Amino acid sequence: MKFVSVREFKAKSGQVWKDLAQEKDMVLTNNGRPVALVSAIPEGNVEDSLAALRKARATLAVEQMQARSLAAGTDKLSMREIEQEIAAVRRVRRR
Repeated sequence: MKFVSVREFKAKSGQVWKDLAQEKDMVLTNNGRPVALVSAIPEGNVEDSLAALRKARATLAVEQMQARSLAAGTDKLSMREIEQEIAAVRRVRRR
């Protein structure tokens, strides 16, 4: 996957668009840090592409939550302990 700086994108945007057709995906960086994913999509397929991206983001978020749960040991909580945690948070929010 190709990485393109914001500066390069501004200076050579025409070339970046040409490269995108071949690369399919590029990472846009700012000060060396990734800030955006630029992805080629088939014409007339914007909604399907956006839906697939949103689904992938949701899947990744769930996987990250599961990994944090395993690392913290909270995957071993009983339903009673989970309900107690929820009740405690609700009490705090009501204040």
